[in-house]
Amino acid sequence: MAFYNIGYALTHPGLWLNWADPQAVMRVVYFGGSVEFFFAVLALMLVITLIGIASRPFLWGAVRVAEFAFNWIGRIAAWAGLLMVLQQVVIVFVQRIFARVEITFGFGVPFSRDISWWAEELKFYNAIIVALCVCYTFVQGGHVRVDLIYAAVGHRTKRIMDMVGSVIFMMPMAVIIWMYGWYFLWRHLIVPKPSASEPLERLLMKARAFRWNVETIGFSPNGFDAYFLFKILMVLFAGLVFIQAWAFLWRSWLELREGEEAAGKYLDRDTLGEGQEAYEGTH
Repeated sequence: MAFYNIGYALTHPGLWLNWADPQAVMRVVYFGGSVEFFFAVLALMLVITLIGIASRPFLWGAVRVAEFAFNWIGRIAAWAGLLMVLQQVVIVFVQRIFARVEITFGFGVPFSRDISWWAEELKFYNAIIVALCVCYTFVQGGHVRVDLIYAAVGHRTKRIMDMVGSVIFMMPMAVIIWMYGWYFLWRHLIVPKPSASEPLERLLMKARAFRWNVETIGFSPNGFDAYFLFKILMVLFAGLVFIQAWAFLWRSWLELREGEEAAGKYLDRDTLGEGQEAYEGTH
């Protein structure tokens, strides 16, 4: 039913995009973590794979588009590291030198929060880097890996190991995190709280009592109070890793078919500049 469900969703967007209707929100909650959604995504990926087997240039195009997106998402999200450092410096100056208990930004209607709020918000910047830069780091070859076996085998064996790892480890891990993260997110955004075991009909019945109830509770009285953002990042992380697993599977298959000269083909990796080759992959 995957292709039927995809077609039905595309031809009836009001059933799930009109969030002024509580039932549309409940449909998104249900289908976002449903078997139907999983098989719809799986069917699309398999179609791309089958077309790619028949046309390698098409599959290379899919790999390049995916890696381009991962690279630029990561490059933009990485600026959160600079914001984190600058904000920490401001916190130290305001708290230790000026002896103030709050920081205020803006004109007219300023944004003012306690020092503890800004200090706890630093965790959010760190979460942005972890969740949104993970695929960028993978493309750049920056993840720590133990190559006791991998480094000693040949090109074809490496590509087969990469393909098996994508299917056996990356994809299931991403699906499990998505399933837990999806309902974890929505239980802190709306009431009545949805459950993963509830059928669509029951969720549509709950829509009669629907209202938004965005979580704004911090760990401390004046601490950071937007922890629902972490849950959104968790879902984004799982979705990006799932797509990365497919892109890595496609790249590994293409490099296996085209031979050792195709290793790293079209790979867009950042560089520290000429003469810094010894440090590449460690920045």
